[in-house]
Amino acid sequence: MYSKNLIKRHKFLLHLVWSQFRLPVETSLFDGKSVSITIFKIMQRREFARLSSLFLLGLGLTQCANNPQSSKQESTSKKKNSDELNIWWQQGFYPEETDALDKIIADWEKESGIKVKLNVIPQKDILKEIESAIASNNTPDIFYAGVADLTIIPRLAWNNQLADVSEVIEPLEDLYSKSVLSGVNYQNQAANKRSYYAVPIMQSAIHIHYWQDLLTKIGQEKGSIPKDWEEFWQFWEEAQDKLPKSGTSDIYSVGMPMSLSLDTYNNFEQFLEAYNVELLDKDGKLNVDDPEVRQGIAKAIENYASFYKNGTVPPEAVDWDNTGNNVSLLSRTSLMTVNHTLSAPGSQRQDKDVYYNQLSTVKWPNKPNGDPMRFVVEIKQAVIFEASDNKEIAKNFLSYLAQPENLEAYTEGAQGRYLPVMPELFEKPFWSNPEDPHISVAVQQLEKTRPAYQVFNPAYGEVAAQNVWGTIMRKIAVDDLSIKEATNQAIEQIEEIFADWS
Repeated sequence: MYSKNLIKRHKFLLHLVWSQFRLPVETSLFDGKSVSITIFKIMQRREFARLSSLFLLGLGLTQCANNPQSSKQESTSKKKNSDELNIWWQQGFYPEETDALDKIIADWEKESGIKVKLNVIPQKDILKEIESAIASNNTPDIFYAGVADLTIIPRLAWNNQLADVSEVIEPLEDLYSKSVLSGVNYQNQAANKRSYYAVPIMQSAIHIHYWQDLLTKIGQEKGSIPKDWEEFWQFWEEAQDKLPKSGTSDIYSVGMPMSLSLDTYNNFEQFLEAYNVELLDKDGKLNVDDPEVRQGIAKAIENYASFYKNGTVPPEAVDWDNTGNNVSLLSRTSLMTVNHTLSAPGSQRQDKDVYYNQLSTVKWPNKPNGDPMRFVVEIKQAVIFEASDNKEIAKNFLSYLAQPENLEAYTEGAQGRYLPVMPELFEKPFWSNPEDPHISVAVQQLEKTRPAYQVFNPAYGEVAAQNVWGTIMRKIAVDDLSIKEATNQAIEQIEEIFADWS
């Protein structure tokens, strides 16, 4: 028999596979042993509904459990029926997220008398699928993806490929925060106007999670983590040296991705903010010719890369996908991690001891110059394609989805992975519990924010799509690229991207 502690240690990996496939799986454990466990007998339902093939250990399984038909087939299907609303939606990380969407759709169908054809697509495939659909002129009516706000939505709005949804937002305008509204207000170059081209669904800042019970082992109680930038990061480096002496080995102190994942891009954007690097001005003009901006980029790159160079980041971080840092944290091979959602603690809600006592979230330290941190906020948003034959019906559905009670159900179904876009929802019990060690910190971070640069200039969406920051970080780690070379390469690539847009 295997110990409960051993099973609990790998709970996250096992939950992921169970929730996606509902079958036994053999997983390689970090102490070199392996155990075949019939997951559905010992695991509960609330975990991510997907896991990257990197962590499926060669089983050859694919992400299709929640997708009624292949998205490949969907993208190449014949012209859609204009009598039904065709929605493409990114697969939720939790069953409850999908359940909440299904209920909202069912209620709207009953109220409107219109049928919905919902195509749920895994995160790893959805951008490729929508790009293919755009190229073949066979887009859905409504599209939602958690990665689209940073990549393709600004471009689609610029190119007049999205419907103006002002009539959806304006009746609800007073319910949204100003920062949320600014995150869906895009420039349409063809129409020569700026307007609302997306409907806010959820939002996120960037969070730092860690294992408090492991810190307690080395004599560090809650509240002992420094609040100044240099001391904060030095604290984690010193913790790695102390953990083996307390009986905890094979653990790295900083779960910072150094890969081509979008997490690397998101994390580094926050480091640029820490160093007050203003790559774009408020008019969307690129500032990389400014010597102070170039110097700030170099400092941020050097700081971020130092975690890998000093051995506090797992070597495999160079190959992580967007689940890598979560898996590393929750399997306790990383003491802390930086992540742009609350997915890690959200996956542990069923285990009260882990959620409230062991796993914790800490507010970012002050900037290196001592100023309070300002957070880059991403707005997760749904759009309607201008080519849709059902624009008015689609607007009707999004107006229904955007009602506070429906957004409340959906964001809570997502287990608090993302945060509400309407301030009144933060007054609900799910979000207002001061004892919640994760949401309470995340909510505080929304007090001082700025939009992602993509809002000001769609060219920056290509910086994310090409993952400029992830590319240079991996080169630093794998190819030993110098900080100077990395800085120059990043700036040159960004300049080329913006030149293509001019």
